[in-house]
Amino acid sequence: MSDPKALTDDEWRERLTPDQYHVLREAGTERAFTGQYDEHFEAGSYRCAGCGELLFESDAKYGSGCGWPAFTRPAQSDAVEERRDISHGMIRTEVLCNKCGGHLGHVFPDGPPDQGGIRYCINSLSLDFEEKE
Repeated sequence: MSDPKALTDDEWRERLTPDQYHVLREAGTERAFTGQYDEHFEAGSYRCAGCGELLFESDAKYGSGCGWPAFTRPAQSDAVEERRDISHGMIRTEVLCNKCGGHLGHVFPDGPPDQGGIRYCINSLSLDFEEKE
């Protein structure tokens, strides 16, 4: 995919399931404790379900108990973009895939203190998992 940010809404709808489209393209959120990667702790890599970009590695994943997959850091510093989100009457920091602009979730300052204190709270629907060989 040369420039996924150039895809039209119709092209995104063809590539993604309706639930993935809602999360990635409309900044939706899956219900807590329902995502396939919430309690998933296999070794491997988590990629953007929209464009395949490497986002997180399993060694940064931990069980936060929040109901969504939680990571302490992205795979590479430029893998994700963060921006202020004032929707729903809250002030949060949204996390997006830097390559395609897809909504991934939010980042919070309540992660493990010994690992930087950051929690990337990410929707399972925005991720694909690639098992480590």
